[in-house]
Amino acid sequence: MNVAHPRYDRARLTPGILHIGLGNFHRAHMATYLDDLFALGEDHDWAILGAGVRRADARMREALAAQDWLSTVIELDPQGRRARRVGAMIGFVEVDPANGPLIAAMRRPEIRIVSLTVTEGGYFIDPATGRFDPAAPEIAADAAAPDRPATAFGAIVAALAARRAAGVPPFTLLSCDNLPGNGDVARAAVVGLARLSDPGLADWIDTHVAFPNAMVDRIAPATGPRERAMAAAFGLDDPVPVTCEPFRQWVIEDRFPAGRPALEKVGAIFTPRVHDFETMKIRILNGGHAAIGYPAELLGIAHVHEAMADGRIAAFLDKIETDEIVPIVPPVPGHDLHDYKALILRRFANPEIADTARRLCFDGSNRQPKFIIPSIRDNIARGVMPAGLILASALWCRYCEGSDSRGRTTPPNDPDWDMLTATARAAKQDPARWIGMRAIYGDLSDDPAFVAAFEQALHLVWNEGVAAALARYTEG
Repeated sequence: MNVAHPRYDRARLTPGILHIGLGNFHRAHMATYLDDLFALGEDHDWAILGAGVRRADARMREALAAQDWLSTVIELDPQGRRARRVGAMIGFVEVDPANGPLIAAMRRPEIRIVSLTVTEGGYFIDPATGRFDPAAPEIAADAAAPDRPATAFGAIVAALAARRAAGVPPFTLLSCDNLPGNGDVARAAVVGLARLSDPGLADWIDTHVAFPNAMVDRIAPATGPRERAMAAAFGLDDPVPVTCEPFRQWVIEDRFPAGRPALEKVGAIFTPRVHDFETMKIRILNGGHAAIGYPAELLGIAHVHEAMADGRIAAFLDKIETDEIVPIVPPVPGHDLHDYKALILRRFANPEIADTARRLCFDGSNRQPKFIIPSIRDNIARGVMPAGLILASALWCRYCEGSDSRGRTTPPNDPDWDMLTATARAAKQDPARWIGMRAIYGDLSDDPAFVAAFEQALHLVWNEGVAAALARYTEG
């Protein structure tokens, strides 16, 4: 089986981007865009330096160092798999608890973009307010010892302080995480942390550092034995291969004072209307993932494509998308929302991806307030009580109880699992306990009509079962 290799001289690449968080998504997304751009003979001074602040990053560094920083990326097209070796990264900063090497790397003048994939939950957002939480323990620790930061944001603040002192222009900070207004959220974290120890530096960052918003999209499942076996079938001995769907999308605000690579030449979209694109994606795709993950897990269905092949779940998702999500998504330039919905359903149904329902269910306490609850609020604002979205949230509650429909134990799948499980068990008799979690539902529990609809949905799930609850909704 053929493997595509970099079509450029990697020895001639020089770094322009430092990326923190070398997980599967980054290597399937930003790294492939740059790999394609370099193959055009363009922008060879924008190669990637990898970096990280976690133990897992150290393990990734070791694995990638053994293969000259190359990543195996296998596109899982139902018409046939394609493998490539992506060469856009040319080094990986040593991982150190005090982050000295990371700060030193970000001080280098040639690093003009620092980018991030630190997960949706990695921005220290208070779920009750939706804003940066300066009281988070890790943030407070970095503010108390700014010269020995433990977080990525602490290291970024330290590097920006050093560049300011040396008269070096600041880098642009580009979030590649999947959350609304990711640039604005990153700004809040960096400026908010800096303000705790050096208000003058915070003001300088707020004035001089660019934080463009960006919408990112590509499904890249976790790596396990199946994915390593795929790499081996291509003749590659790679302990950390990446698999992904053929589709990818990157929509970015064009705010890069220190310059940027010409990513529009390889399909990225630069537009001031990123928020329209991200609303479309977060509501339709991520909301769709949340809608199918919990019933699939509760019914013992392991994979997303298997859930899409189950008529009960497929009908549930299609009705929610058509009746309750698409109508509240603002228009997007050049996109028909119904066509986009159809594309999403096809992507979910791709059997090659073998994405797991359990992955979709992870960290619901962080994801529900971003992907489901805003759509509930928008429907209520237009005079519609969204029974499907409310049922999806009730299914999340049922999942967090800790057992599936067959009585099998559900392993912990949320940073707040113990609290959620205790609350879900209490909610079996008193559903108000669940929606009373104001950090997640806000003031929705003050709306009597919503409370009644949620209570009805949760009682239906418990009394008649998941399958019957899905059927009751889809049959009207």
